[in-house]
Amino acid sequence: MLPGSTNVPNRVMSAMLAPIINHRGDDFRVLYKAIVEKTQQVFQTNGEIILLTTSGTGAVEASVINIIKKGDKVIIPVNGEFGTRLADLIDSWGGQAIRIKAPFGENPPFEKIEEAADQNKDVKAIYAVYNETSTGTTLRYMDRIGKLCSRNGAFFIADAVSILGGDELPVDKWNIDICVTASQKALAAPPGVSPMSISSRAKKHMQSNPPPTQYLNLKRYFKYYEENFETPFTPALSLFYAFNEALDMVLEEGIDERIKRHKICAEAFYAGLYTMGLTPFAKPDAQSNVVIAVNYLPGMEDKKFRGLLSEQFKVLVAGGFGDLKGKVFRVGSMGEVNRYHVMRTLSSIASAINILGLKANPEATSVALEKMKPLQ
Repeated sequence: MLPGSTNVPNRVMSAMLAPIINHRGDDFRVLYKAIVEKTQQVFQTNGEIILLTTSGTGAVEASVINIIKKGDKVIIPVNGEFGTRLADLIDSWGGQAIRIKAPFGENPPFEKIEEAADQNKDVKAIYAVYNETSTGTTLRYMDRIGKLCSRNGAFFIADAVSILGGDELPVDKWNIDICVTASQKALAAPPGVSPMSISSRAKKHMQSNPPPTQYLNLKRYFKYYEENFETPFTPALSLFYAFNEALDMVLEEGIDERIKRHKICAEAFYAGLYTMGLTPFAKPDAQSNVVIAVNYLPGMEDKKFRGLLSEQFKVLVAGGFGDLKGKVFRVGSMGEVNRYHVMRTLSSIASAINILGLKANPEATSVALEKMKPLQ
């Protein structure tokens, strides 16, 4: 129950047993074209799709070095570890990150972003970490940022690494120029593939201003796909097979149904944990449906609690990191997550709390089960 890598369905794992093929041959071209078309459906976009053989961080970095030049102003909400890292990356590449900060667990008011855009008419882009994995918070005004960017002529780039496939994200409708995600999160595939969607105007900009780099130079990916349905460098073939199968499962379930399932599971987690006496770290208007960050009760020692869950109940959750280390634990509610995962995790947490000498409300699982009824 980590916030990535997540559980991977058996049919997705089995897909990796397919034979290794020539990545400059017709078999690969058929596979690659199919993956691109399915990814467009999942992203809800008509834009270009690029598949990088990297972690999500590699794709986020590609979005920066292919758009941002020295001196470019970039507005970015910062309310967690990954927003901080992204702002630092923009600065290190020569851009000027205008940080719109909020306390961890909260989202910056949209009005502050709007104000910064009005005060910086020459802003090149607005970047947003849609789901801040470190704090269990989700920006609930991505559509408004898209409208703001459209009005001001700025690029809109979304880091959706830990949320795409688990919550609403219509890329074209929200005017997102670059959307980045990763295979090992809500899409429930093995780690190592990071898809990006790119709008026509972002593509045009990249082709006119390629970065001084090789592997993450997206202009090369456009060229190879348009000419031969290939990648410029050797792809991770087995991971491509797995990602293709994972996309099939997403589309078979249906995007809307998948998002609904994630929302119901999140509601059950929050209700059960609250009844147990635990409180979410994120404020109510910022709570994520895919990463549930939970404050520790007095007397709950991080390593001991998570060790109990892992060793005695075979349930693995993540701790906090940075300033939140030892203060919160995080439950990944994404990908395959369903009634079984929610109920087993909650019952294990309650048992671990009782073993630690604290008392968990025994009604917690019943409350959660009631929330899960729509999935039964």
